[in-house]
Amino acid sequence: MTTTDPVQLLIDAGAIPANPFTPNSRYDGVPLGRLVRAPGDPGVSYVLRRFIPPRRDIAIAAEHVVTSGERPDLLASQALGDPELYWRIADANAVTDPFELSDTPGARVRIPQPPGF
Repeated sequence: MTTTDPVQLLIDAGAIPANPFTPNSRYDGVPLGRLVRAPGDPGVSYVLRRFIPPRRDIAIAAEHVVTSGERPDLLASQALGDPELYWRIADANAVTDPFELSDTPGARVRIPQPPGF
């Protein structure tokens, strides 16, 4: 079936990457799905579900004690060198809402190994 979706046409032509996410995105490498409701419908692309990896599969570098006023992005910037990697810390602590990481001063947060280690 030939697509009329302009984005898919650009991907097929090599004009834009098939993976629209940057390497520091939690969705990098997650496959895309496509919903087509009827023949001739160009459909809608969507990101398939991403599961948090099992904690046993995440190498931990350190443990951090949360202080008042901390935010997940600031913690990621300090610990991993990139504020957009807050999701790696969330994964290491098995939380889906990153703000749970810094809600409670005194809580212990597991810091994963930086990417590439």
